[in-house]
Amino acid sequence: MQERRVAVTGLGAVTPVGCGAQAFWDGLTSGRNGVARITHFDPTGFRSQLAAEVKDFRAEAWLDSKAVEHTDRFTCFAIAAAAMALQDAGLAAGAFDPCRAGVIIGSGIGGSATIEEGYSRLQGKGPRALSPFFVSKLLINMAACNVSIQHGLKGPLSAPSVACSTGANAIGDAFRIIQRGDADIMLAGSSEAAVTPLPYGGFCSTRSMTTSTCPETASRPFDKNRDGFVMGEGAGIAVLEAYEHALARGARIYAELVGYGNAADAFHITAPDPQGEGMVRVMVAALRDAAIDAAAVGYINAHGTSTPLNDRAESAAIVKVFGGQASTLKVSSIKSMIGHLLAAAGSVEFVATVLSVHTGTVPPTIHYETPDPDCALDYVTHGAERLDLEYAASNSFGFGGGNVCLIVKRVGA
Repeated sequence: MQERRVAVTGLGAVTPVGCGAQAFWDGLTSGRNGVARITHFDPTGFRSQLAAEVKDFRAEAWLDSKAVEHTDRFTCFAIAAAAMALQDAGLAAGAFDPCRAGVIIGSGIGGSATIEEGYSRLQGKGPRALSPFFVSKLLINMAACNVSIQHGLKGPLSAPSVACSTGANAIGDAFRIIQRGDADIMLAGSSEAAVTPLPYGGFCSTRSMTTSTCPETASRPFDKNRDGFVMGEGAGIAVLEAYEHALARGARIYAELVGYGNAADAFHITAPDPQGEGMVRVMVAALRDAAIDAAAVGYINAHGTSTPLNDRAESAAIVKVFGGQASTLKVSSIKSMIGHLLAAAGSVEFVATVLSVHTGTVPPTIHYETPDPDCALDYVTHGAERLDLEYAASNSFGFGGGNVCLIVKRVGA
């Protein structure tokens, strides 16, 4: 059976630099910094004190007030981003077969605020004080399930949790579902809202987050003086659609998803393989899947966490895969602006990669000042750049050794 082509027809984003695909894109291309001192709780006493929080988000714009009360923030983000993506794709009215439309939305931590509130109630007033909605608020699959229920999507349903590559895994898995003909439309992505004391404190204890107190220099991927990532929150959802299905309904197609690589490091629970071996394998696999040579790729939206280990390993892996072309290949990390959205990183960065191909513009890595000889690539550091892109790649790597690469192609390229 011939694999079907897969189009990207809708995008939704809830991010620290803007909500909605266009607002998000405007924030990125203008180099807006979404990092500031935490406001969700008092970070005094925490080793790190900065985060990239979503500002001015009103869940009531997407859910009635009673539903908001029973829904964790990470699920609210996903519901909003999914509604945006469906509307953007021209599918909000539901003019499609619901049994041929599915949902894959993952998360890494799920309802951390719900867990913390529930534990506080348990300790203070006993088990009878727990809400009957406690479990349904915290479960990771509730983002996908709520989106499925809200829009009547009865096709394949899943909720991966692969740490920081989760969103890219979700999109890649949805890509395969459409390729093999099990659905015509898939909403795919991820959501995270873990800027709460327990997970934030846990990441502090891993010493993987920056200790900088300056929002303007805290998240600086590939810079020699980087000292860790900045936690963020948000959601990214893409509408993937069988290409012929999109053409038949006259849909606007942002780009074509053509390659997916997925492989494990099998090395360490938190550190990447220092040689970037798993990173190399997923980029090679995605290129093979897309049936293109490395030279065809003009831009990489890097995982680029601003940690010493990741940025060094990722840069080395890119050199191994792209060889002599690596010195001129454009690379940037939007984590410099939005922080590390944990499980939501891969899907939000996929949205940015699709928009890069669609608009011919690549977003910058802000805060970059001092080159690192171990990260010797052509990083976009002086504002957004215009680029005639045919293909672009998005890298996502996570704790536990999960590695994903997605490749998108310009329509008509």
